[in-house]
Amino acid sequence: MANLIVNTPYDDAYRTMLVKCNELTIPLINEIFNEHYTGQEKIILKQNEHFMLQQGGSSEKRISDSILEIITDTVKKYHCECESTSDGTIMIRMFEYDTQAALEDAFISHNTLEVEFPHSAVIFLRCTRNTPDNMMIRIKVPTGDSVSYPIHVLKIKAYSIDDIFEKRLYMLIPFYIFNLEHDFSLYNDNVKNLQKLTDIYSGIYTQLEHHAAIGMISEYSKSVIYELVNKVAQNLAAKHNNIQKGIGAVMGGQVLDLEVIKMFDKGHAEGHADERRSIISSMLNKGKTPHEISDLTDLPLADVLACVKELGNHS
Repeated sequence: MANLIVNTPYDDAYRTMLVKCNELTIPLINEIFNEHYTGQEKIILKQNEHFMLQQGGSSEKRISDSILEIITDTVKKYHCECESTSDGTIMIRMFEYDTQAALEDAFISHNTLEVEFPHSAVIFLRCTRNTPDNMMIRIKVPTGDSVSYPIHVLKIKAYSIDDIFEKRLYMLIPFYIFNLEHDFSLYNDNVKNLQKLTDIYSGIYTQLEHHAAIGMISEYSKSVIYELVNKVAQNLAAKHNNIQKGIGAVMGGQVLDLEVIKMFDKGHAEGHADERRSIISSMLNKGKTPHEISDLTDLPLADVLACVKELGNHS
């Protein structure tokens, strides 16, 4: 029977942004792999569950963080792992995932099995002096030849808040708190230091609001980021109540509830009018205006207003 490898809350946060907020993906791929995508490309998320055959015939289930294809006039596949702790096995796991990703699109031609490996990278949320700046996988074949390919490395600690906003690396915002982790006790136990921390997050909030106002990020993605900033902080600072409260006070009141996001996704996918009414009603109860609801859900404003009128007639 397959063993389930459970993702961490940080893997889940990364995956949530990848799946729910397509617009956040391209800037990150551009940064990691030195690409120049415009954001208009089609992105296809690939299967992220793989079964590794073990000795004795059993299999082990592995869940990669993200494997995706970006389609232009060509198709390029990318694989990124979000790593919060290093157990020394990341290179082995990268090769396992890369191999499985290659096999999924393999084909046989003239008795030759052809496989194409993805462009791969690791995002390190924590770093030590031993964390590598670059990694390489080298494969030796029976003929004596070898082939190598790089595993790109992105370190959260290399990016300031200004860097993140300048490069539109919004997907890194929920993980910025890892850069502050070593000073948690100082922030948690001193009011003045705690104020410095909340000032950092007030600045993040202000910049995100500005970027949303000028159309650089959608209201929907902005709200998801607010929620995930709070969730990551609550997990990472689990033993530091003042930090949790401080960041929660800045971000916690400004988010779109992820349960509402789930409701919207279901209603949008299925096209059910009653689901949409339920979503709009819930968001109205949370104090959202029809214009905000339209921005957050991508529903036409006319549809939202019609539903608001209908809800009013039934109240």
